[in-house]
Amino acid sequence: MPDLRIGIDVGGTNTDAVVLGADGQVLAKAKRPTTPGVTDGLRAALDAVLDQVEDRAEVTRVMLGTTHATNAILERRGLGRVAVLRLGAPATTSVPPLSDWPADLREVVSAGEAIVPGGHYVDGREISPLDLDAVRRFMDGVRADAVAVTSVFSPADDGHERAVEALVRAEYGLPVSVSHEIGSLGLLERENATVLNAALYGVAAHVTDALVTALAERGLGARPYLAQNDGTLMTLEHAARLPVSTIGSGPANSLRGAAYLSGVSDAIVVDVGGTSTDLGVLAGGFPRESAAAVEIGGVLTNFRMPDILAIALGGGTVARSGGVGPDSVGYRIAREALVFGGTTATMTDAAVAAGRIPAGAEEWRERLKAALKATGTGDMSEGIADILQRALAVADGMVADAVDRMSLGRSDRPLVAVGGGAFLLPDHIAGASTVIRPEHAEVANAVGAAIALASGRVDTILPAGDSRTEAIESVKKEARARAVAAGADPSGVEIVDLLEVPLSYLSEPAVRVHVKAAGPLAR
Repeated sequence: MPDLRIGIDVGGTNTDAVVLGADGQVLAKAKRPTTPGVTDGLRAALDAVLDQVEDRAEVTRVMLGTTHATNAILERRGLGRVAVLRLGAPATTSVPPLSDWPADLREVVSAGEAIVPGGHYVDGREISPLDLDAVRRFMDGVRADAVAVTSVFSPADDGHERAVEALVRAEYGLPVSVSHEIGSLGLLERENATVLNAALYGVAAHVTDALVTALAERGLGARPYLAQNDGTLMTLEHAARLPVSTIGSGPANSLRGAAYLSGVSDAIVVDVGGTSTDLGVLAGGFPRESAAAVEIGGVLTNFRMPDILAIALGGGTVARSGGVGPDSVGYRIAREALVFGGTTATMTDAAVAAGRIPAGAEEWRERLKAALKATGTGDMSEGIADILQRALAVADGMVADAVDRMSLGRSDRPLVAVGGGAFLLPDHIAGASTVIRPEHAEVANAVGAAIALASGRVDTILPAGDSRTEAIESVKKEARARAVAAGADPSGVEIVDLLEVPLSYLSEPAVRVHVKAAGPLAR
């Protein structure tokens, strides 16, 4: 039986879907406007590609990349109340939990914070014995939907976090987010990511229920997955535990899809949507990861995210005499842009006026001429026509500057143009050796979701002595186990990334080790 996969990516303007065959060929694709509630747009895109499939029983897997988690944080909507526990007293009391959070987000999320005895030094010694009675006293005094537990140096020793997790689940029946599963070294940033993860449990349940329901309504027995922010996938069960991992999945999907469609594994990728343009770098076919802390909704975190530069430029960005945007008509472009009979000058109109027209849309030029003639500027040389020309020049400069920032001085990489607004880009861009426009580029993000592997990673500290080799093998085993838990076939999991960094100024030699394992999905 043919093995068909459906990839879906929910963007700010459009929700894209594709069907891939067993040989990896794109068999069907569709773009539908993203709806305010997001879920309706998802269903519409899913129906659009299913209508092009002869036998729905051949669909075995459905992969979803979604903005639900990101939007919930940005809009302070749908987040759960979290009891925040830090294990580290008396060493970590000078900066309380959530001190650097925006006041409105902290008010929505925090059910209370406490620092109790526990935690470890970098060499594994206890800062102080774990005080489970102090944990109980704190929990007895709060009303929360979930609990976030962060212990000092838990990536090196997670024993205290696991003990508190077991207590909370057994005695209070609440879901628990533990920091050693989420972030890397850096107490405050890891704690922030852990709290956000706990706050997103309700959002994750809503997304997974909506996806499962949508599949059941259409009689699909396909196994669903959610996309992660590193360009890989996880099962719904895994996503329910680590929903913060879905943040950044959209740009990561675009990068993976660009690599797949273009056949290029090292390149700059420019994904032009309706509202914004995301730039990233492919290294070995995977997104280059950010080396800096990532801010989400005003909160610094340190879990792994693709190195993405976003600029306020898209097909729906408003063109005006003073420049470009940053506002966009978004999913309303199909009725508000000049080329669609609307009255708002957008960057789509500016590109069409300059002869940059996507394949199959030649009628846009005639529509634009009609719109300009109706405003008294039919010769395209004054008024709105001049605004469009100047706006496109500004936009080209924005893209060239962004490419320069992402290239880090290298000009030998090709540039892969993807996204529904990729036609906005010129054929030659400073800082790139060439511009590649692959087939199906407009749905690269959905393709990236459909082809993704499942992965697991471990970031920890190990002794650098005679036991180092044995310890690294143990970490590799843990990374493989996490990849399998995320949905990978155990027989196909491989170590795809291993990084060792010596740590200085310690009483005993040690190294920080980051290991990532990935493999194809289990059938």
